[in-house]
Amino acid sequence: MSQHSPEVVGFYDEPTGSVQYVVIDTTTNRCAIIDPVLDFDPAAATTGTEQADEIAAFIRARSLEVEWILDTHPHADHLSAACYLQTLFDAPRAIGRRVTEVQALWKDIYNFGADFHTDGRQWDHLFAAGEHFRIGTLPAYVMFSPGHTLASITYVVGDAAFVHDTLFMPDFGTARADFPGADARALYRSIGEILSLPDETRLFTGHDYRPGGREPRWMATVAEQKRDNPHLQDMNEDRFVAMRERRDAELPLPDRMLAALQINIRGGAMPPAESNGQRYLKIPLDRF
Repeated sequence: MSQHSPEVVGFYDEPTGSVQYVVIDTTTNRCAIIDPVLDFDPAAATTGTEQADEIAAFIRARSLEVEWILDTHPHADHLSAACYLQTLFDAPRAIGRRVTEVQALWKDIYNFGADFHTDGRQWDHLFAAGEHFRIGTLPAYVMFSPGHTLASITYVVGDAAFVHDTLFMPDFGTARADFPGADARALYRSIGEILSLPDETRLFTGHDYRPGGREPRWMATVAEQKRDNPHLQDMNEDRFVAMRERRDAELPLPDRMLAALQINIRGGAMPPAESNGQRYLKIPLDRF
């Protein structure tokens, strides 16, 4: 493993197809957690920490020091476990700066009151485009990758990039761009920027939907994406947008979206308890 090549360990969440990551600087045993999942049963509206506890157990077994808890965007398909993991490891939580635009958009959809703030204060740090940081001795920086959402970002850590819902594995294609604030043209341009990274860069996806029932996979190089991803072959922007709009029109709404986003635009925090001590989710009827 080269000086700037992190060890990356993925944790697969079967119910949502999500992949969570621990990114490790093996020279210092410092790490970051990326896109952790809080268990949620949408039928019973119950939450749990089994996925996050598995990550925590791994970190403790390896005697790692957590420097960052990172999200790539406010997720529509799962609840973020960032707040829960912060209680275990006391590391700062961060996301891209444009999350404030997503907060403003969804504040209106949920009709949240004046006590819901849309300035990103729910996180410890908001990354600017191009901002540099470190995980141990590993150099890292942020690429803004809008399209799937207004606020999507890519974390580039040494020779690894965490692209979440921008690209999937080459046998599955690219992310949808039909949520509020999404834009297929912006997605196409973001993919182009990601694929301008060196061909040997390892791209780690945020989901794997296991086409054909194969085993979960979540890493392909830039070169492999260029060569094998069917959504990238013989494409220009107009053809890509037409393809994405046609496919997106056939996709159902994620079954956790209306629950997940009102948690995730709070940085992963639960809604405040009401006078009876109970917390409640708010679901807009006939909006989608």
